[in-house]
This record gives sequence, C-alpha cells and structure tokens, in this order.
Amino acid sequence: QVQLVESGGGLVQVGGSLRLSCAASGRTFSSYCMGWFRQAPGKEREFVAAISWGGASTYYADSVKGRFTISRDNAKNTVYLQMNSLKPEDTGVYYCAAANRLTTRDVEYMYWGQGTQVTVSS
Repeated sequence: QVQLVESGGGLVQVGGSLRLSCAASGRTFSSYCMGWFRQAPGKEREFVAAISWGGASTYYADSVKGRFTISRDNAKNTVYLQMNSLKPEDTGVYYCAAANRLTTRDVEYMYWGQGTQVTVSS
C-alpha cells in the first residue's frame, strides 16, 4: 500500500513556473514507477509525465515536452514535476500515481493522490 500526497499547486501567470511535489508513504517507493496526470474542467484525465524506478527513463506527453521535467528522490520518497513556460491550457487538477511499470496508461496506475490545483491565468 502506498499513500500519495501532492503539493505545490497554485495560481500562476502565463509563462510562469511551478514545482509540484508528491510525497509517498511506506518504504517501497523505489519499487514503483511514478506518473503525473491532470484533469481540466469538463475534460478527461490525461497523461503528463512518468518516471522509472530509479529515474533513468522518463516519458512525456507531447504537449509538455521541453517545458515540464519529472524527477524523483527515492531517499525522500518524493517525485517532482517542474513546470515551466506555463500556458492556460495547463490548468487543471494534477495527480501523481504509482504503477508497477513505466506506462502512460492511467488504468495501470494502482495508487493515486488526491490532486493539487494548478491555475494558469492570462
């Protein structure tokens, strides 16, 4: 069992930056691949980024490549999402999740956080 708690969301202007954090409970954090997803109002949840167990491999949605960076610190049981050059279309609730393998498919993620709101204003 893994419990995930996101933080770092907020209101930011277009072009600004935010860093999201996701703290995991338990001593098995390093045995999971981690992902970030987001859901905008009235839209389906979508994949944002994922990182492998040790951090060597990452996946990104095309819409965030070059702007967002996912990273993890297994000693701190934490995964991060650095978001730069933010756009209004990045607005949504951001969720972190844990899976047994590196994947973009949300159905493969077994544990989810409660989400943190990111609002990008123009």
